[in-house]
Amino acid sequence: MHWIDGKAVGTAFLPSQDPANDQVLGQYADGGAAEAQAAIDAARRAFDHGAWAASPRLRQRVLLDWAAALQARADALAELLTLENGKVIAQSRGEVAGAISEIEYYAGLARHIPGHVLEPEPGVLSTVLREPAGVAGIIVPWNAPAVLLVRALGPALAAGCTVVVKPAAQTTLFNAAILAPLLQHPQLPAGVVNVFSEAGSAGASLLATSHAVDVICFTGSTAVGKTIMRNAADSMKKLSLELGGNSACLVFPDADVNAVAPRLAAAATILSGQQCTAARRVLVHKSRLSEMKQALTGALESLHLGPGIDPTSQIGPLIDRRARDGVAAQVAQACELADQVLLRGGVPDGALAEGAFFKPALVYHRDSGADFVQDEIFGPFLVLESFEDEDEAIARANHTVFGLSASVWTHDGARALRVARALRNGTVWINEHNRLLAEVETGGYRQSGLGRLHGYDALADFTELKHIYQAPGVAGVTP
Repeated sequence: MHWIDGKAVGTAFLPSQDPANDQVLGQYADGGAAEAQAAIDAARRAFDHGAWAASPRLRQRVLLDWAAALQARADALAELLTLENGKVIAQSRGEVAGAISEIEYYAGLARHIPGHVLEPEPGVLSTVLREPAGVAGIIVPWNAPAVLLVRALGPALAAGCTVVVKPAAQTTLFNAAILAPLLQHPQLPAGVVNVFSEAGSAGASLLATSHAVDVICFTGSTAVGKTIMRNAADSMKKLSLELGGNSACLVFPDADVNAVAPRLAAAATILSGQQCTAARRVLVHKSRLSEMKQALTGALESLHLGPGIDPTSQIGPLIDRRARDGVAAQVAQACELADQVLLRGGVPDGALAEGAFFKPALVYHRDSGADFVQDEIFGPFLVLESFEDEDEAIARANHTVFGLSASVWTHDGARALRVARALRNGTVWINEHNRLLAEVETGGYRQSGLGRLHGYDALADFTELKHIYQAPGVAGVTP
């Protein structure tokens, strides 16, 4: 069902399936441009004629209550997330917990969005206010539908925006479940939060083109992000885009390869490799190349592939068989072109072949300009490269159009910080990978996106700065 202007509308009839076995989990309503327009109109009325934007205490209360309601049903939400998305249950539990933490974080900020006042000349006061931007359109992907929803919806609501949410069709049931306590909150004014689902993209396109929408927040591919930018150009709305990634992990000769390799394998296969910050390239010093080949191959081979709901599984299925087949074709081509195939991966035999499962793949290749090195293959695929010195390591890591994240592995603290500063990425981890925190901004350089989410600076994407000038003069002083 859609949720528009405080009411459930529409009829659920399209199936949502478990990618592990194609079992139908439930149905969702298929909307489009008409539902998107109704949601935009409701959000516009609520912003222009309601008190939500001027009610920070109410905004905080609603967010805190939402977080508390989710905490009470966290286990059930995590199970539904695993069933609909396929990720292993431990990752689903971590994601739900992270989403709750993030809602609480933005609830805290809702009552502290300050401006400032300057006196640039005697008796002249310049007041700068940070005001809500207006109506925000939030397009949520399927790979992390809890955190990627909340990290946009949290700051948007905290800032005082009204919103239209378009969840991914593949995880519509989960997004409906996580949003239910918010939508049904007795103090949430009608029209402040609106949700529509669709199997296509007509409604999402309308969010980008509509002049009644002031902000678009999108997480997804760079190609779609560019389309949104083009569609949004006429209205010149604010854009918050987290797009593709091609994360490089730089392993220097003093690192313990046998200890690092399992952590890199986990970083490459998080969410079955379907995370923008997942490790895609491992750059290792030439003196440790042979050791890394063996250790990383063994670490990837040892990961247990199986249904996400099985607590022993370490890699679940991809989101659906169409995605699996696409990744399989890309990996097969990469294996034909790579200098050395260390682990071919592929669709497993037996019962798992009926689901969207794909075994991890690993290749070694010298040319960092190869298409399969440069492109983001959205699955459990990893490229191993070698370097001779620090300068080459940095040059190789920066040889990409993306700039979302990277990691540096070394016990040399000065080198770690020096290399981290030289990498053109929005996030660089030292001796860690994929650590994302509600309090700390994330986002990309170059074609990995615009703006920042998480942290205090996420409010910037959902607010505008207004300068109010006045000249009251100075008491007792003649102008």
